[in-house]
Amino acid sequence: MAGTMARKILIPILAAVLQVGLAIASPARAATELAWWHAMSGELGRRLEKLASDFNASQSEYRVVPTYKGNYTETVTAAIFAFRSRSQPAIVQVNEIATATMMAAKGAVYPVFELMRDEAEEFSPAAYLPAITGYYTDIAGNMLSFPFNASTPILYYNKTLFRSAGLDPEAPPKTWPEIGVAAKRLQAAGAACGFTTAWPSWVNVENFSAYHNLPLATKSNGMGGMDAVLVFNNPTLQRHIAQLAEWQTTKLFDYSGRATSAEPRFQNGECGIFIGSSATRADILANSKFEVGFGRLPYWPDVAGAPQNTIIGGATLWVLRGRPSDEYKGVAKFFAYLSRPQVQADWHQHTGYLPITRAAYDLTRAQGFYERNPGTAISIEQITLKPPTENSKGLRLGSFVLIRDVIDDELEQAFSGKKSAQEAMDSAVERGNKLLRQFERTNPDQ
Repeated sequence: MAGTMARKILIPILAAVLQVGLAIASPARAATELAWWHAMSGELGRRLEKLASDFNASQSEYRVVPTYKGNYTETVTAAIFAFRSRSQPAIVQVNEIATATMMAAKGAVYPVFELMRDEAEEFSPAAYLPAITGYYTDIAGNMLSFPFNASTPILYYNKTLFRSAGLDPEAPPKTWPEIGVAAKRLQAAGAACGFTTAWPSWVNVENFSAYHNLPLATKSNGMGGMDAVLVFNNPTLQRHIAQLAEWQTTKLFDYSGRATSAEPRFQNGECGIFIGSSATRADILANSKFEVGFGRLPYWPDVAGAPQNTIIGGATLWVLRGRPSDEYKGVAKFFAYLSRPQVQADWHQHTGYLPITRAAYDLTRAQGFYERNPGTAISIEQITLKPPTENSKGLRLGSFVLIRDVIDDELEQAFSGKKSAQEAMDSAVERGNKLLRQFERTNPDQ
């Protein structure tokens, strides 16, 4: 009897000890790490890292490891060099104007539609906003990269300065003539500069052209083929650049440099009006000590059909080949996670980037976010203002990272008075077309 009782007690104990021993001998398999190189710093970088950590917490098989690699150009360059040494990440964030360049790197890129199909993850272009998907699909409608952060330029203004200048703080200027009037009032009230813009080419050439239904290039701005030719040196754009150059002489408009260098001047109250990315909203609200107002991109009211619709900026996530097969299964699951309506809605609401899916937009609206936060729907309203035309679908031009530098260079020549607006735009078109033909020669199969 005693022996029977002993066995009843010892057997469960031995079984438990055995289980512990087996667990020690066979530890749980470590999560597969997925390297993600990106170009986001500041508040946006923190939101990106939260996306990765939230995904990591949602499952135990994969761990996304985000790494900041500098600006977009630096990030892409780092990925190219890493690919040559076979140390490339699984995912790299690439800005929209480098789409044609990435498409040319066929052996290096794992198209997203193929990845999702191969890994049996649900992925339908119809679920995403057309203004975004059109930028990143091939002629057959297949999505080549995963839409991640899409933005469009909007107008920001300092409501406190508007009140001081006797301007209506609830009525942002809608047209370029109204911008001139408001800037003069702001300057008279003590503002160091009336208005400034970030991303000079993106705002004042690329989006200006789309918003006024003017071609940036032939072949539907390059969407229809690599043999596109730049044609943006038209009288309407030349007049716009000439007006900015004239305003520059009195600081009604004050050029602040390339990329995002203008943003601090608005945040510190130096300039009363600022035109920049809708995704700057998070940083502006976090760093400004005044009440911020929002408005649409201005237009010239005497241009027929204006305003049309703006085009997007931002970036997508490209998948690079040459990684272990189990990583691609994890990447596909990560992209499926990023597509969830709640995940996308949260990203959109906290950053100012566009919601990439219809479901995320509908959820945000149903949650009352747009009503509680006036101005947050402006970016969506702009890109969907009218059905896109051949001039306002977007652009896909080889070496456009370099071409944008050329345009910025020529804008600087005009703003400094070294060239007339016509001379600057003619030169930008001539120099840009040389880069297009060079890209065409080096990528004959595109």
